[in-house]
Amino acid sequence: MSITPQDASNRTREICAIAPVVPVLVVENTADARPLAEALISGGLPVLEVTLRTPAALGAIAEMAKVKGGVVGAGTLITPRDVENAVRAGAQFGVSPGATDELIAACEANGLPLLAGAATASEAMQMLARGYDMLKFFPAEAAGGAKTLKALGAPLPQISFCPTGGVSRANARSYLDLANVLCVGGSWVAPKDMVAARDWAGIEALARDARMMEG
Repeated sequence: MSITPQDASNRTREICAIAPVVPVLVVENTADARPLAEALISGGLPVLEVTLRTPAALGAIAEMAKVKGGVVGAGTLITPRDVENAVRAGAQFGVSPGATDELIAACEANGLPLLAGAATASEAMQMLARGYDMLKFFPAEAAGGAKTLKALGAPLPQISFCPTGGVSRANARSYLDLANVLCVGGSWVAPKDMVAARDWAGIEALARDARMMEG
């Protein structure tokens, strides 16, 4: 089922408003997917982005999609094939570092709400012209951080962002305090070493701490 740009953007906005932090996950082992999702969801972070950077990613999305209460998306979408694979695995939304005509068309044709990346006013305006007013600000820190995002908000108040890229526990608040930010994306709530150690209780605690950033 296809989706219109406005419906896609509205759905992405709804998803981004669920929790203040979207865990950005690099899953190396499919067996870790379900307990990782359960820990994060139990900690109050139900929106999960699984990046398509490992052979286990699509399997991880499929496993996480089975966990009650979760909203699982596929990150690092680059090609139409990525979109098709993500939808087949059960992804409920997509995230990309940028946007191309081909990628946007594939997401719309496959009914996948897209959180497309933008780092400049021109990129944001191009997406707005296509009907997308909920975007990913990427790479957030390298692109100027919260100061740049605040500056973009003055001429483009109708666009909301999810900053990702260099966002950490230490600087997340500076983004979340901005009027044009609904949530942030970050990997600090599921550190690689804790996932490898299968420290699900520790990850749940990090998620609970991140959830407290709301408001």
